[in-house]
Amino acid sequence: MGRFDQMAELRGYFHFAAKKGYSGVGIYSRQEPTEVIVGFGEPEFDAEGRYVELRFDSPDVKRSIISCYFPSGSSGEDRQQAKFRFLEAIYPHLQRLKLEREFVLCGDVNIAHQAIDLKNWKSNQKNSGFLPEERAWMTKLLSDGGLVDVYRQLHPTTTDEAYTWWSNRGQAYAKNVGWRLDYHLATPAWAARARQVAIYKDEKFSDHAPITIAYDFKL
Repeated sequence: MGRFDQMAELRGYFHFAAKKGYSGVGIYSRQEPTEVIVGFGEPEFDAEGRYVELRFDSPDVKRSIISCYFPSGSSGEDRQQAKFRFLEAIYPHLQRLKLEREFVLCGDVNIAHQAIDLKNWKSNQKNSGFLPEERAWMTKLLSDGGLVDVYRQLHPTTTDEAYTWWSNRGQAYAKNVGWRLDYHLATPAWAARARQVAIYKDEKFSDHAPITIAYDFKL
């Protein structure tokens, strides 16, 4: 057992990139899942450690918690094209999943959906993370795709307090020049159970701040 596999009463479940130190996702749970899914069936992205799903199924309901890390396209056109391929692949996967179970996807989506989701939206319209194609994908997911942006359900108009990521350049964090890149994306029945949300900024762990949402049910 690795040093991070067990944290107090929490068991860890992970998906690591094949390339050491590149990327990965994880979920800690007190309750043992009925099934663990690592990867979502796309070899290009499964090799990058971007998806782990814990299933908690009972005779009455099927539920999943997903940790997912969407690619960033900020390093260059090759990675931006990879990001577009990822979006094209993950959308039908989530649609299929929605037909069979309730779920919440938690993670760094690397897209600021609306102008209220980043400080300098006007100057970032040609930058990865706020491209028209990326924003249109998110709009489609939340409309035709039937998923819910749970943070925006609870706080539909917040701006400065909504940010979860700040560049390490300049004084972005100190000046709160941020982006909202981290989401809970849920099926409507799951999202309806959301009660409160917090973005933890008392300590700085990385260029992201953790977002926590409390839901009113037990797995």
